[in-house]
Amino acid sequence: MIAQSQTHWTDDAVHALRVTKGVRLADIDPESTPGYAGDKHDGAADLKAGLAQLAEYQERLYAASRGGTAKDSVLLVLQAMDSAGKGGVVRHVVGGVDPQGIQLAAFKAPTEEELAHDFLWRIEKRLPGAGLIGVFDRSHYEDVLIGRVRGLADRQELERRYGAIVDFERRVADRGTRIVKVMLHISPQEQGERLMERLERPDKHWKYNPGDVDERAHWSAYMDAYQTAIARTSTDDAPWYVVPANRKWYARLAVQELLLETLEAIDPQWPAADFDVEHEKQRLRATL
Repeated sequence: MIAQSQTHWTDDAVHALRVTKGVRLADIDPESTPGYAGDKHDGAADLKAGLAQLAEYQERLYAASRGGTAKDSVLLVLQAMDSAGKGGVVRHVVGGVDPQGIQLAAFKAPTEEELAHDFLWRIEKRLPGAGLIGVFDRSHYEDVLIGRVRGLADRQELERRYGAIVDFERRVADRGTRIVKVMLHISPQEQGERLMERLERPDKHWKYNPGDVDERAHWSAYMDAYQTAIARTSTDDAPWYVVPANRKWYARLAVQELLLETLEAIDPQWPAADFDVEHEKQRLRATL
């Protein structure tokens, strides 16, 4: 077990952030910091310490699959309204570990080829293999979020998709993948300020999408769609976690902690050498 760094967590992130039956997004304050008693300064220190832990866990997970028989992997699913901080999580949390053990997939609008298949076809192709931490920047949930808000799928098709997602994620979990689904929960006021910052700074213009303003007009509909999707698809195999995201430092720290607790539960071990270590030392010394 990796020695725990100094931390200001007062509760396991898995317990503090996991969706429970009957939870309402409207009752979760996007400014809050569930399970964490520190401030922004403390969060920066804990994020740095946690990164070292995450890097070691990631290397052990990767090594266990390459040098042993372990089949474990982790899939982090990030869903949120635009500018809620998905990119920041990828850069500041996942981006600090060895890239050879990370598999990132950013799902955009489906191509014609993808539309010719069931909506889960393109998702299946990007699942992480053994020993990898996969990250979905948006995911199959777009098909029940945008699909519902924009009327791209009727009620019957949406119901089919909820069921298909649950079955799909159960199969993925049965193959050894721990699924961590995170909704970064931002307020419309905070999102508006972040979008305005992108407009006011020339170095942020490339991140601005005029369509984001159009989507803001459907905020309530999106929250209803998220509420339904989370309620219908949060299972023991693939639980949902709602992470308040108005404070960027907390959102990053919370996702890191969810990953750490997930990897700690796997507890990957360094594989044993398949050669005689002492003999190899002797052979090497002879060449020095």
